[in-house]
Amino acid sequence: MSGILYIISAPSGSGKSTLVYELRKRVPNLEFSVSYTTRAPRGSEKDGHEYYFVSRDKFEEMIKEDQFLEYADVFGNYYGTARRFLTDAKETGKDLLLDIDVQGARQVCSKIPDAVGIFVLPPDKPTLEARLRNRSIAENVKPEVIQRRLETATKEIENYGNYGYILLNDRLEQAVEELRAIVLSERIKRAGPPFPSGASDVFAIAERCRQANAQERIKPVLRSFGQRVSGSGALMGE
Repeated sequence: MSGILYIISAPSGSGKSTLVYELRKRVPNLEFSVSYTTRAPRGSEKDGHEYYFVSRDKFEEMIKEDQFLEYADVFGNYYGTARRFLTDAKETGKDLLLDIDVQGARQVCSKIPDAVGIFVLPPDKPTLEARLRNRSIAENVKPEVIQRRLETATKEIENYGNYGYILLNDRLEQAVEELRAIVLSERIKRAGPPFPSGASDVFAIAERCRQANAQERIKPVLRSFGQRVSGSGALMGE
């Protein structure tokens, strides 16, 4: 089975990039889509590695030519995923992993309903704030930018219910193993029986991360961001 589309979203500072890096070392035949952006490179970022850095005119030309699977204007800069990555992955018999925000995820899922959505949560708000402040030193980011990112994180977390799997990144090695299990579980199930040896263990780990099964585990995280949580774990008002 190939051509599965995995979407991973998380607030800035949740450790998503590290998870993706570790996942790709452990799981073969998984392509990673590098997004396009109009923002300037930061620090040691290189074109074609973290992002494809293009001008606003070039990006808007690509929009007109319908080259994007999804795109969004975030804080005055465009970010987008080119359609060609999904086509290339399918043609080479591989799956594709998209690292996109909740806005982009909605666009993709409306076009590809069987995409696998994974939302990564930080351990709690104080931990996320500490990570953002540490990163700000390296990036020379102003305090108001950190505050804006925290506010954005709170809003993004409200969308966790749109994802099939919830990953709590409180212990890196465990989170990587859970992410790996989610990817392999979807592959095995879609390929159908007979299932390979060890499939039951993979299924068990992945099922713990199903949104419906992760509610108790993520309640403290949601509360740390000021979210009102019902007895079932859902956000109040949903």
